[in-house]
This record gives sequence, C-alpha cells and structure tokens, in this order.
Amino acid sequence: MKKIAVVYWSGGGNTEAMAKAAVEGAQKAGGDAALFRVDAFSAQDMKDYDGFLFGCPAMGAEVLEEAEFEPFFQEAETKISGVPVGLFGSYGWGGGEWMRQWEARVKDDGARLIGQGLAVENAPDEKGLAECAALGETLVKALA
Repeated sequence: MKKIAVVYWSGGGNTEAMAKAAVEGAQKAGGDAALFRVDAFSAQDMKDYDGFLFGCPAMGAEVLEEAEFEPFFQEAETKISGVPVGLFGSYGWGGGEWMRQWEARVKDDGARLIGQGLAVENAPDEKGLAECAALGETLVKALA
C-alpha cells in the first residue's frame, strides 16, 4: 500500500477541515494516509511517503503562510521532482492567484501535479469538502 502524507497549515480551521476531508478520501480509496500540521512534519520525513497533499491558505498579498509553511515548502521542493503532489487551500480575497502561482511552482519543480490546485473560498461547504475527498482519492489512484 502506498503511503500519503497530507501536510497543512491552517490559521482559522478552513484548511484543516479540507486536509481532514482529503485524508478521508485517500483512506476510502485504500491509501495509507496520514495527517500532519506543518510544524509536525519536516522535509526529511518525506522519504517515508510516496505522494503528498499540501494545504495552505492564501495569506497577505496572496502568498503561502510565511512563518512556518513557506520555509518547509522551500525545502520540500527539493524532494518532489517526479513525485505525485496535490495542492489545496482556502482564500478570502483575490480570486485564488496564490494557487495558480503555487501550481506553476510545483510544476517547475518537476512534481507530478495531481489535477489542479483546489482553492475554496472561505470555509469549505459540503461541495468543497467532497472535492477535497476526491483529491485524496485521485492521489491514491495516481500512485497505483
């Protein structure tokens, strides 16, 4: 069974809810998925996993959270070439430009981006949570 790490940062709980739904979707599809807040996971831990879902909301001027997530992700980027990766997060303004930039960044790193980044405005509703679960399922299928 392929191992998946769902690594996220959440300030208000929206991205955390999305992360939990993604884990449930991955597990439902038969994946061995584990959930980690970014402060409990390091780029060195990545060697133990086959695929990743990274979650971070838009912050400030539509950027990744800068104190914890961005430093982690800069190091993680050196380890994702050829690896299946999915992206998700919530936003409250700006139309999701941070997600488009994040997608381009991951592609430039050589990762196998699973679908498009999933951006949900504000708190995820039932549809948004279902999309997160589907992202988890899609990653499991990409690892098969």
